Amino acid sequence: MLSHNGSAFDLDANAPEAPKPPESLRESGLPMAFLNDLVLKLLYTRGVLLGRDIAQILCLPFKVVRESLRFLKDEKNIEVMGGDLVGEVSFKFNLTDLGRRRAQEAMEMCAYVGPAPVPLEDYVEQTHRQAVTGLRCTPETLAAPFAHLVVKDEMFNALGPAIVSGRSVFIYGPPGNGKTAMARAIGEFMNQSGGSIYVPYAFMAEGQVITVFDPSLHVVDDDASENSFLDGEAAVRRLLNTDAVDARWVRIRRPVIVTGGELSLEMLDLRYNPESKFYQAPIHFKANGGVFLIDDFGRQLVSPKELLNRWILPLEDRHDFLTVANGKKFQVPFEQLIIFSTNLDPKSLVDDAFLRRIRHKVQVHAPTRDIYEKIFNAQARKMGMQPCPEAIDYLYERYYNRGRSPRASDCRDLLEIVQSICRFRRYPVHLSRELIVEAANSFIAEFN
Repeated sequence: MLSHNGSAFDLDANAPEAPKPPESLRESGLPMAFLNDLVLKLLYTRGVLLGRDIAQILCLPFKVVRESLRFLKDEKNIEVMGGDLVGEVSFKFNLTDLGRRRAQEAMEMCAYVGPAPVPLEDYVEQTHRQAVTGLRCTPETLAAPFAHLVVKDEMFNALGPAIVSGRSVFIYGPPGNGKTAMARAIGEFMNQSGGSIYVPYAFMAEGQVITVFDPSLHVVDDDASENSFLDGEAAVRRLLNTDAVDARWVRIRRPVIVTGGELSLEMLDLRYNPESKFYQAPIHFKANGGVFLIDDFGRQLVSPKELLNRWILPLEDRHDFLTVANGKKFQVPFEQLIIFSTNLDPKSLVDDAFLRRIRHKVQVHAPTRDIYEKIFNAQARKMGMQPCPEAIDYLYERYYNRGRSPRASDCRDLLEIVQSICRFRRYPVHLSRELIVEAANSFIAEFN
């Protein structure tokens, strides 16, 4: 991958050490009873399986699964249906009647079937190991995701240290001037240049299973071959390879999770499924190691005061507490760069005590004329139009010099209308003073 000036930089320079696979059941952090139930539930839902398939689906080395298979066989919960000379890894296992009854009981307690969870302690350790506070960020690496934006040097230089600190950022200013675009550019930097991190499919806490990996939010690293399922001899070699990455973890790009007006307090707590009887991690929790962007802050379903009260301690101490159904709480890391983006007055949203906890405040002003012209002309070229100084002159004469504050988003919106007018009239797409007059009458006049 190349930086903005064409020099190469190492995408994985920020990548943390990968979790190592367990050598034994003890090292896996799983109670024998839990793994036994997981094997029984797997056979109950899938039917007859080879030993290697059981290990592969549970994402555990066969040497760990073997301990459970032998115990369940001795207890007459499973039986061997056959196999070849490769050994236990190729045996076919099936439930006995006793095992089927035990599997049904286990399903009633918790219907989770899938990759074995990691212990909470391992999740906490790995999350701290790949925290955003340790991210390498320089002007050169940050420039690439901002290349499509026209940003003043002083603003760019304010954003860099905020990313390096890994602390919260408050981006505010009038609407339409690139706050969200800048926040997303930070997210793109994290996602593309922040190196890969590891998240577990699930972890265990207080005897409960909490799922973490979310394919709708997490982008799997394309080069993470250890996450792919293999067949035949390749699968056997991987299952027996003690130097491989722990397959219970997924290698992903640093997550960038965006939420807007739909954010509620309930989304910040564990989500319990009463039918399957296991939990899903809250949305902000899935952003650990990356970015959590709260766009249009102040317009959420939950009031700013309630939301910020919920996060006062996590922002200060960098850890949070989650609560399971029986009321027990457990501590989890709060290792993410939180970006608040708003066009409302910060003082109308939060008090001084909370603003103190948000380390970096970046104000986005309406563009000056020279910046506006750069944005306008860049957008025109992007849409296949030649710049037209007369069009910009008209906008300032008619609107911006008469009280309307220029917005960076006006450039895109007005030019898209010009493009639509040309297509409708079957003109070649082009820009002129006359067309911008017509576009402005449609777009701006009604807001005067």
